[in-house]
Amino acid sequence: MTEREILLKKISTYQFAAFDLQLFLDTHPYDRKTLEKMKEYKALAQPLVAEYEEKFGPLTKSMTSSNHWHWIMGPWPWENEEDC
Repeated sequence: MTEREILLKKISTYQFAAFDLQLFLDTHPYDRKTLEKMKEYKALAQPLVAEYEEKFGPLTKSMTSSNHWHWIMGPWPWENEEDC
């Protein structure tokens, strides 16, 4: 696996776990242990997302204060170096 793939796998794992716990909290809103675990997974994902975006570009489309969309700056998924 490439470094990019490893980072994506870690990010998706933490984000999936946080989302799954968030769904559980929809039916168990007073479960503090689950709430703390969800916050923990979100916190673990944040530095990985920052690292990924620094090395490989944004994971989601976003607008900066300069009114410029950085997500279009590439590379697009089909423009990866390993595919060329």
